[in-house]
Amino acid sequence: MNEPDVMVYLMTGFLDSGKTQFLKFTLMQEYFQIEGTTLLILCEEGEEEYNPQEMEQYGVKIVTVENQEDLTEEWLKELDDKYSPERVVVEYNGMWKVSDFEALKLPQGWGIEQKLTTVDASTFQMYLTNLKPLFVEMVRGSEMVVFNRCEDIKPLGGYRRSVKVVSPQAEVIFEDENGEVEDIFGDDVPYDLDAPVIEIRREDYGIWYVDVMENPDRYKGKVVEFTAKVMKPRSFPSKVFLPGRMAMTCCADDTTFLGYICKSAYAPKLKAGQWVKVRAKINFGHVSVYRGTGPILEAEYIESAEPIEELVYFN
Repeated sequence: MNEPDVMVYLMTGFLDSGKTQFLKFTLMQEYFQIEGTTLLILCEEGEEEYNPQEMEQYGVKIVTVENQEDLTEEWLKELDDKYSPERVVVEYNGMWKVSDFEALKLPQGWGIEQKLTTVDASTFQMYLTNLKPLFVEMVRGSEMVVFNRCEDIKPLGGYRRSVKVVSPQAEVIFEDENGEVEDIFGDDVPYDLDAPVIEIRREDYGIWYVDVMENPDRYKGKVVEFTAKVMKPRSFPSKVFLPGRMAMTCCADDTTFLGYICKSAYAPKLKAGQWVKVRAKINFGHVSVYRGTGPILEAEYIESAEPIEELVYFN
C-alpha cells in the first residue's frame, strides 16, 4: 500500500483521559516537526486547552468541530482546500464511535497513518463496565495504548489483556505521576511455567492466550494442556485444526474465537464444534493466518472433554 501524502494521526480516548496533554507534548517535540502545516482537529473540549498562539509557533492550525454531524467528508475537503495541510491530527470525541470516522471518505491524499489511545486508569473500570463497545472501537487497530494515572498496579495485568485480545499488535504503556511504570508484571501467571505439563485451567485460558503472544520465549518447547472447542477452517490442511474458546471482546453480541494452530495426525477424526482436552508442545513459526510469526502447537494427546459454556473474559 502506498504511503499517504497527508498522514492522519487519530487520537482516541474518553474525556479527560489525557489526549490533549499527550498531543501538546508531542506536537512541540523536535522529532515531530515538519516543514508544512499540521492541522489539528478537535472534536471535544476537555479541562486542558491548547494555546493557539503557542501552537502556531510549531506550524499547528487548530479547528474545532462540536457536533458529530458536522464532521463530514465535505467539511474535511473544505479544510484541505483552506489549509493544504502536510499532516492532520484528530483529537476524537470519546463518546463518538471511532468506526464512524474510519468509515469517512477522507480527502484525496489523506490516510490514517497511526491510531493512538489514552486511558485514565483510575476510571477505566467504570468506563469498561458501562461503555465497553466504545472502548473496543478505540483500541481496535491502535498501535499504542497509554494508561496514565496508574495508582494501583494490581489490576493492570487485566487491563493489558483487555487491550491485547482486541489489538494484539498494540504497545501498552502504563504511567503514574512519575512517568512510565516498568517491570510490574514479571512472571505473574496463575500456573506453573516450570511444570512438565503446564495445566491451563478454564478460568486462566485468556491469561495464557495473551501471555503466549507477548512472551514467546517463556513457552517455546513447553508442553501445555487445556480444554478447547474444535474449529476446522476449510483452508486448513487435514491434519491441522484450531482448538480455542469464545471470548467476549465487547458485549454478548461481539465475541471472537481465540485459538492457536494445532497440528495432529488425529485431526481428520475431529469434528468441528466438539470439545477436547489437548496436550501439546508449543513451537513458533511463520503462518499466514497470523500474518507473521505465532504459536504452532504439536499435539501429543487429544481426548474428548465436557463443554465449557462460559465465555473467556479479561477483567
